[in-house]
Amino acid sequence: MSNAETPKEAFKRALMQTARALSADKDAEIGFGGDRTVVTGKKARIPQPPRKLSPETAAIARGQADIAALRLAYHDELTHAKLQPVNGDGRAIFRALEDARIEAVGTNALKGVGDNIDAQLERTCLDKGYARIENRTDIPLAEVMAMLAREQLTGRAIPPSARKLIDQWRDEVKKKAGTSLEALTEAGAYKDQTLFAKLARNILDDLGLADEAGDEETNDDSHDEDPEEDENENNDDDTQDDGETGEDMHDDPTPDMGDSPDGDSDLSEFDDSDSQIDPDAGDEMQGVVVRPNWDRDLGGTYKIFTRDFDEIAQADELCDPEELARLRRLLDQQLESLHTVVSRLANRLQRKLMAQQNRAWQFDLDEGVLDAARLARVVVDPTQPLSYKQELDQEFRDTTVTLLIDNSGSMRGRPISIAAICADILARTLERCGVKVEILGFTTRAWKGGQSREKWTQNGRPEKPGRLNDLRHIIYKSADAPWRRVRTNLGLMLKEGLLKENIDGEALLWAHERLLGRSESRRIMMVISDGAPVDDTTSSTNGGAYLEKHLREVIGWIERRSPVELLAIGIGHDVTRFYSRALTIADAEQLGGAMTDKLAELFDEDASSKSAPLRRSA
Repeated sequence: MSNAETPKEAFKRALMQTARALSADKDAEIGFGGDRTVVTGKKARIPQPPRKLSPETAAIARGQADIAALRLAYHDELTHAKLQPVNGDGRAIFRALEDARIEAVGTNALKGVGDNIDAQLERTCLDKGYARIENRTDIPLAEVMAMLAREQLTGRAIPPSARKLIDQWRDEVKKKAGTSLEALTEAGAYKDQTLFAKLARNILDDLGLADEAGDEETNDDSHDEDPEEDENENNDDDTQDDGETGEDMHDDPTPDMGDSPDGDSDLSEFDDSDSQIDPDAGDEMQGVVVRPNWDRDLGGTYKIFTRDFDEIAQADELCDPEELARLRRLLDQQLESLHTVVSRLANRLQRKLMAQQNRAWQFDLDEGVLDAARLARVVVDPTQPLSYKQELDQEFRDTTVTLLIDNSGSMRGRPISIAAICADILARTLERCGVKVEILGFTTRAWKGGQSREKWTQNGRPEKPGRLNDLRHIIYKSADAPWRRVRTNLGLMLKEGLLKENIDGEALLWAHERLLGRSESRRIMMVISDGAPVDDTTSSTNGGAYLEKHLREVIGWIERRSPVELLAIGIGHDVTRFYSRALTIADAEQLGGAMTDKLAELFDEDASSKSAPLRRSA
């Protein structure tokens, strides 16, 4: 060891060498940074070890490095992407089971690796507050299944801080999927990723979370795009057929939106004339507020069982001030590792916006700013009047942007942290440029339906009840609120138990209505999501594609008829099958660049002119 090498540097060097050896890949690149382990291709990044090392913190750091090495050695991302299910909850559990498999390979082969991973997992559970959580629904089912699978695969106990919480789930999971869980250890199946994936699919099937197709082809776009496109085309007609893709949802070809038990299922009431724009209208029609008649324009097939338990909340209403401040500090700590990268992207966006502000002035005015360039003629001829100038307003300033962020359980961890960080920095950046920014989130108040489902059960479980969960829409920052006054609100996204299920269609309608109420002439909505809408109770009672169909109808109307310019960014999931203007990124780490690039593209003059047709009727 070099005399100049500190103990921490020596420890990091040992971690890198051990991780490279465990990965069995001499070309593997091991680096340090961030607050969690990230593996991409042959590159792995692990968190920086603390400056002061104790036996406990050293074991945690070794555990993080061992997990990275095992993922490099035993996980193939292409195979995983091919075999994973499409639906959000199923995909999250499938990923969690794969993580448990990878860790089990190393744990069963080397006791020291297992001890390191145990230490790291216990620290993670403590950080997430599992020791303090009493309600079992506040822990994602994916994490429950990962711990139970790890217990089955390795014989090691559940981490002490999560044991009480996991035990609340144990009997139910064993009853539904106990046999499939036990099969994971048969004949060393966990050592084969493909074989293990098929066994994991059996578990999803037992839990009722498997895709309808039930095999590897569910992720092949060529197998699912065409039927869905056909379904959309059929739904545009005045009379609808009960085709293969829709027969579960269309017992009545013309269902009545008013049939809900509450008699309150109309999403909005507007005259037909409100949604009409002359297709041949000129530029003077751009920016006109156009509100849809939802029952007619969206086909009238979507119902809401009850709104009694829905909630629209300010972020600071969902958390006490001390906890919110603590979460904001946690977000700021995560921001430190990304500050340079994301700030550079935000500065690039700001330069692009300011570059468009080619200063245009009106001269020879009677009032305004004194024109110093023309003072010389006054000196030469004092009879000449003073000349004033005035800067012309810039069009891009008359703009409002809504960031609508998916707050579902599958966004837990790094994706939601990155989304909060990027929203924070973009809000500051756009505010400096005079662009109003609103930050909204959407989730549900409960897993598996909540009070809406209870009311449905009390009413005798009528068929096709429509949406059957309690919505929670969150306002993190209103468009008129200065960033400095609401900066702590974004920390709420890191709150344990907040992220549950996602009903995207109604969230888009809510954000869209808020945008239509703005006075700015240009309105932009950016949706950040990691997949399709997921609500088990609604899907199981109305048909698996019920929420997706509604989302497609809402997106179609906004893109064709609304003055709102809509774009979406999908994290690890292809959202281009829903949105015509969309981008899919493989990892949350790419979100900052994707958001700034797409906004810069929209603010570009060429992009702006291309988007103009979206602001008029189709």
